[in-house]
Amino acid sequence: MDYEYAPLRLPSNVDRLTAAAQLAIQAEYSGWELARVRLFRDGTRQVVLRRRLVNTSQPGLSY
Repeated sequence: MDYEYAPLRLPSNVDRLTAAAQLAIQAEYSGWELARVRLFRDGTRQVVLRRRLVNTSQPGLSY
């Protein structure tokens, strides 16, 4: 399966509940799912979202 990825960086002033709410909204309305979260010592979070690529072929020309 092929995925597209969207890296995000959340600042340290965003608490865990707010980050979870933001990610849930992205998941609900844009089809993203959580692939990875890294928490750094300074409190920032590096989040990687992914979603499946939809391989819809373009309609061909008919003669």
